[in-house]
Amino acid sequence: MPQNKNLMVRLTTIDRCLRNRYRLWTIQDLIDACSDALYEYEGVQTDISLRTIRNDLALMRSDRLGYNAPIVIRHKKYYTYADPDYSITQHPLSEQDIQVLSRAIDVVRQYQGFGIFGGADDVVSRLEDHLSANLLHRGPVIFLDTNKQLRGLKFIPLLYHCITHKQAAIVSYQSFKAKAPHDYCISPYLLKEYNNRWFVLCSARGNSMLYTLALDRIVSISEAPDDVPYRENDLFAPETYFENLIGVTKSIGDPTIHAVLRVDGDQAPYVLTKPLHPSQQLLSRHDDGGITVSIDVVHNIELEARILNFGHHVTVLSPSRLRTRIRRSLQLALTNYQQEDGQD
Repeated sequence: MPQNKNLMVRLTTIDRCLRNRYRLWTIQDLIDACSDALYEYEGVQTDISLRTIRNDLALMRSDRLGYNAPIVIRHKKYYTYADPDYSITQHPLSEQDIQVLSRAIDVVRQYQGFGIFGGADDVVSRLEDHLSANLLHRGPVIFLDTNKQLRGLKFIPLLYHCITHKQAAIVSYQSFKAKAPHDYCISPYLLKEYNNRWFVLCSARGNSMLYTLALDRIVSISEAPDDVPYRENDLFAPETYFENLIGVTKSIGDPTIHAVLRVDGDQAPYVLTKPLHPSQQLLSRHDDGGITVSIDVVHNIELEARILNFGHHVTVLSPSRLRTRIRRSLQLALTNYQQEDGQD
């Protein structure tokens, strides 16, 4: 569990104890209560030191988190609140807290149409009700690049449910090349958005391959019967799976290539300020303002599309296979223009 989450579990547990006026709380009682709470969250026994709880009590008493909790010690031994009605959960929001929540509301509002946030309208409206009117009586100032008309978004809530509840699903799927849809029993693991399209990473019953299905190619989806087992994800680590990837297309075991690209002076500032991939390294600068960079990624169709998007501004220097494919795509595009020009 992250340390900040660990801390909040301890603070809310201490708060709950100190609000309980029907028993006396020694510092050892607070240690035991926090240990039990962390075990419930993590499933692992955590040793909490006396110093940690004393620091937590000092933090609650201070203004660092805005609590200023009225913690007192009775009979030199028992901890409680001087004000029996006090709780850190009832502490009013600061102006900074309100501003942070306001920005978060701007973001959440743009995702409500996706269905996964069913009921969010009521939650957000109640949040806005409790926030400062002066801060919220304005138009939105954050706009995200979303496409609410994209086919398949309605399947996100059910897929999300199946992933979080580890439940298999029956999917009717028709790829762009297929003449008719086919039914698959899948175990979904992860939802991924790329370039305004959504995908689900899953395995299919009967084999051990990892599939990436585009939600806009799903015809229908339903929960599998209860007697259909869900296959646990032993195929990939979600935390690292996309590290060497542009886009979503990848097979387990695909090698990472070291791609070297020359970028001309027109696009160099953009590539420097918005790297093609987190692995991007600047290899050299040229007298004409251009640069040479490298990226370590899987060779997939999204990588090629990303490079082709720059047109003549980017040239692949290596590896040869990627260079050949980009050159062939550009040559075919040129041929198309030449053929059309010949018909004019």
